[in-house]
Amino acid sequence: MFTGIVECMGKVVEFAALDTTAAGGNGASLAISGAKQILGDCHLGDSIAINGTCLTVTEFTDDTFKVGVAPETLSRTNLGQLLKGDPVNLERALAAGHRFGGHFVQGHIDATAEIVEITPDANSIWYKLRVTDPKLMPYIIPKGFIAMDGTSLTVCDVSDDEAWFTIMMIAYTQTHVIMPTKKIGELVNIEVDMLGKYVEKVTTSILRGPSSEAEGSSSTTSYIEKIVQRVIEKNASK
Repeated sequence: MFTGIVECMGKVVEFAALDTTAAGGNGASLAISGAKQILGDCHLGDSIAINGTCLTVTEFTDDTFKVGVAPETLSRTNLGQLLKGDPVNLERALAAGHRFGGHFVQGHIDATAEIVEITPDANSIWYKLRVTDPKLMPYIIPKGFIAMDGTSLTVCDVSDDEAWFTIMMIAYTQTHVIMPTKKIGELVNIEVDMLGKYVEKVTTSILRGPSSEAEGSSSTTSYIEKIVQRVIEKNASK
């Protein structure tokens, strides 16, 4: 679990599509430098979010660390596009008892979003982004949370029809995350608010109701239909 409060920015040392070393595990790997600030209490197997993506440490020194990157992760994130020297946001997994400054972030990227507009406003910056998977739009709401490259941010405007949303970044945040280094057309990792997903899952299950196969039908009777039927039956009995 993470909070979306970036601890420091590191730099890509190498992205290896096939790392045959013991730490690489014969798969893709990513090596990061400039991470001394978050490695003082690091252990093999620890979780560190790179651009909002929860990854497992397989090797580390005082200043650098390596993680393995699975094919599923590469297909959903911008990590496979990283080049040597690119900056990345870094955050350790949340420790119990620490202040929770952002929001619940799992480090499980849902998709990417493309930057379509960058507009300065006084000392802040407006960003407009188009989501690559429009199915995520129900979970992106005005004044709701969203994690962008691992940064906890507040959604401002939303267009469900055109699959875009905006955020405004204050001056302090601009100096502590990688977003200001990005240009129009570049992709950002996004993770929508997981609480919205859980609420939808529970309420949808309740409204649909249980399967009526036991009643000899393969269809699903909705919860609302059952309520209506009960009201009709109650009124008919009067």
